[in-house]
Amino acid sequence: MSGKIGLIAGKNKFPLIFAQSAREQGFQVVAAAHHGETDPALEQWADAIKWVYVGQLGKIIRFFQKAGVTRAVMAGGISKGRLFSHLRPDWRALKIVGRAKHAGDDGILRAVAAELESEGITIVSPTLFLTELLAPEGVLSRRQPNAAELRDIEFGFAMAKEIGRLDIGQCVVVRRQAVLAVEAIDGTDATIRRGGILAGEQAVVVKVSKPDQDLRFDVPAVGLETIGVMREVKASVLALEAGKTLMFDRTEMLQQADKAKIAVIGLSSLN
Repeated sequence: MSGKIGLIAGKNKFPLIFAQSAREQGFQVVAAAHHGETDPALEQWADAIKWVYVGQLGKIIRFFQKAGVTRAVMAGGISKGRLFSHLRPDWRALKIVGRAKHAGDDGILRAVAAELESEGITIVSPTLFLTELLAPEGVLSRRQPNAAELRDIEFGFAMAKEIGRLDIGQCVVVRRQAVLAVEAIDGTDATIRRGGILAGEQAVVVKVSKPDQDLRFDVPAVGLETIGVMREVKASVLALEAGKTLMFDRTEMLQQADKAKIAVIGLSSLN
């Protein structure tokens, strides 16, 4: 396989992991990176890179068109606080905000994808290049969840799907079939901390895709940092939706989970 793939890069490791995998598969990576968000290390994995500010969609489109990009992915989110304090929208971005049905993540991202596609740039899912990182089904850790934890997992899965349906977040923290924390603008790690503090210990963390999740963007993801935060608050279980959640640094992540006696499980939809 070969060709060019555009990368609209956000924060954290995801853009670097995607770029490395795409290069290894024979693709040239043309990256639009965001000031204050994207790791500068992306430059070593991109064949071409353009730094933009959040909201400069027209600049991204022109860059991709000049480079001959016809397919692109979105990898890594933008800090939601930056959307309020460091946004520099151009006229295309302003048009999208006005056209989106609401200001939720999915509404805006679908409108961005439509704008890019109107210019001949098709947005595809990054998981097409990273299938090996998707969580498999079954217990992935040494420790199996006990009966009480399994009840919490089932309860939490249903609750997480519901908050996803409302486009609020993708993660909940539960214990004894009570919701202790719901992911909002502060993100997954902060949600785990909030819920873990309330639980005292043995919290169950559940992360799923939204019922109508468009996997072209905003793919649920966990990694070493997730397990680190769970260790801080003595949480006991991490439940993920199999086939729809990315696991970064999986081997190291599961090693750390085993050291902390955290059960990790991948589940197919319980609906």
